[in-house]
Amino acid sequence: MSDSKKKFYIKPFRQHVPMDTNAAENTWEDLAKAIDEIYNRNASQLSFEELYRNAYNLVLHKHGTLLYDGVSDKISAHLLGTVERLQDVANSSLLEEIANTWNEHQITMIMVRDILMYMDRTYVPSQRRRPVYDLGLHLFRITVWEHPRVQSRVTDLLLRAIKSERGGYLTDDRSLLKANLGMLLELGQADYSNVYERDFEAQFLGSTQEFYRQESLTYLSENTAIDYVTKATARIDEEKDRAVALSFPSATETQLHAMVQKELIERHASTLVDMENSGFAALLKDETKLEEMKNMYDLFVRVPSSVENLRDALSDRIKADGKSLIADQEKGAADSSAFVRGVLSMRDRYHEVVTTSFRGEKRSQKRMKESFEDFLNEDARAASCLAIYVDELLRSGLRGATETQMTEALQKVIIVFRYLSDKDVFEAFYKQHLAKRLLGGRSVSDEAERAMVSQLKAECGYQFTSKLEGMFNDMRISKDMRDSYNAHKRSTDLSREKRVVDIEVDVLTNGYWPSQNVKPCTPPISVQESIDRFAKFYLEKHTGRKLSWQTSAGSADIRATFGNAPNFRRHDLQVSTYQMCILLLFNDNNKLTLGQIRTQTQIPDLELRRHLISLCTPKHRILRKGSKGRGITSDEDTFTFNTDYTSKLKKVRIPLVKESSVARDANSDATPVVSAIGSTVPAPVEEDRRHLVEAAIVRIMKARKSLHHNDLIAEVTKQLSNRFVPTPQFIKKRIESLIEREYLERRDEDRRVYQYVA
Repeated sequence: MSDSKKKFYIKPFRQHVPMDTNAAENTWEDLAKAIDEIYNRNASQLSFEELYRNAYNLVLHKHGTLLYDGVSDKISAHLLGTVERLQDVANSSLLEEIANTWNEHQITMIMVRDILMYMDRTYVPSQRRRPVYDLGLHLFRITVWEHPRVQSRVTDLLLRAIKSERGGYLTDDRSLLKANLGMLLELGQADYSNVYERDFEAQFLGSTQEFYRQESLTYLSENTAIDYVTKATARIDEEKDRAVALSFPSATETQLHAMVQKELIERHASTLVDMENSGFAALLKDETKLEEMKNMYDLFVRVPSSVENLRDALSDRIKADGKSLIADQEKGAADSSAFVRGVLSMRDRYHEVVTTSFRGEKRSQKRMKESFEDFLNEDARAASCLAIYVDELLRSGLRGATETQMTEALQKVIIVFRYLSDKDVFEAFYKQHLAKRLLGGRSVSDEAERAMVSQLKAECGYQFTSKLEGMFNDMRISKDMRDSYNAHKRSTDLSREKRVVDIEVDVLTNGYWPSQNVKPCTPPISVQESIDRFAKFYLEKHTGRKLSWQTSAGSADIRATFGNAPNFRRHDLQVSTYQMCILLLFNDNNKLTLGQIRTQTQIPDLELRRHLISLCTPKHRILRKGSKGRGITSDEDTFTFNTDYTSKLKKVRIPLVKESSVARDANSDATPVVSAIGSTVPAPVEEDRRHLVEAAIVRIMKARKSLHHNDLIAEVTKQLSNRFVPTPQFIKKRIESLIEREYLERRDEDRRVYQYVA
């Protein structure tokens, strides 16, 4: 084995030989010829690997400037040749030629960019030059697009093509328009110029505005509002489709839609609402135009501010219809129930308008509610009319109704009730009518009565219905008391006595029922004896209580005999307590004057006249009046029992005439109660309001100790709004009253601040 060692030789590094200028220029010439071949569509014959290597070597040997400037000059030269050709192209072919030229230029620049990729990565960033592809687009813009025979013609052709489309003419392939617009967008993005906005968008938006301004004015002057809505909707949809088809940028699309909507909708909104016979205000009068109104709403909702015109028209229509109902009620053309039925019919109709035509929009629902509140709360009329309507329902209107129908009817009442600000006025009237129904046994059903109270309780809370529920409780206790008294009579043999008059007494809690401070009349002796027996029985069971007899209420069944022997006719008369007292006087007298009857019965004059007239009506002439005419003229007017009275019925109910039928100049001992329908708040309710406001003020001030005037007004209004809405002036008067009575005092340093006096 040989011990000889192998020898290693270290060769020196081969020296880097820089490319001289001549070699660089020769290499560039090869690249320039290759670019020419690419422009001539002979790229398939080129070796891109070799071309890339040549460009790489030029950049590597510091000849990047030669390469970059050479490429720029070569592209410019080709583009100059292109623009010379394009400037002579006819308008009919220019868009197509531009689109093709742009497409070819893009393909060329992509190939050139691939060859010069190394230059883009190294030379371009270090020298802060444009990348090759962006350079090509920049040169295309300044050389081709901005040529005076190209830019203005292409822009004009684009605008004319779009205008032709709007005119209904078939245009050239939209792809040409899209390609040209895409070219402008890409040119602008390549060198951060505003070429698209400057050379197309501004002129396009301006021409669009002028086109739709003129068209809308012309079309609206020649067609109905309904036709205009259809046309405008179609135009807006057309512009949306065109914007998508031509690939408008989002900024242009937004401006375009805003401009079209302004010209077609916002500028003519008030006209479309007010147009005679076909405007939105006119459509509201026709119940069959829901679809047309919905189309107009769908158009207006594109410009949210314009919808306020529709809401205003809806509000005005509701108020006008409401005032018409009030006028009919004032003139006597419609009674209270008819007024409420009209309101309910209006509410159903406009609820359907809001639900269907306004698509259930919340703001429209609010405007409808405010409009109903506006005309219903002009005075206290609506509250009293609603109470009468409910009374009619619960007396007879719901007779035979199913539970579902009853619930629907009462819910409609609550809908109107929600609109009322004078809920306490409604409560006062409702309480009076409820008292008459309960005491007279005229309710259609206990279930309906309790359902109505439950609805009110759910709406306003327990305090609102506590007295109403107390009235029902009194009636239940009174029934038990009657049963107990009847058992007592049977046990003491009182029921067997022939002279004993059977009475049924309802014992009512004074604080729950409507107060009528009417002095009791003088009942017949037999009736008074029965009253005394019941009072003794009741007070023995309930010590410490006091009974105050309300003879102005109640009814009586009396048996009357008419005719002469032996042909007597007997009828059972259903009369009021006052009528019973009057008729029993004729058992002992053939003729009585008004003065004599008043003296013996002590019935208040106005009520006495009313009940006497009710007994002298042509249909139920139980008594004959001595004087002629309908009224009672003086205390000397005489009355005699009419033995000739006849009726086909065994039981005859004698109804009372209305108070308006009685002479108003008669004196009355009765304290005024809530009984008349009027536009002003009844005096008893006004008195209750004073107490409620004062109680609220004291409650608030006791909790807060010190409060500014405006804050106190707001707090009181908030607390009482579920019953009524007091005016600031009303609250201020109650504050002054409390200051005089030393519940409150003003702060010395600020007179608008109140302090609670403990």
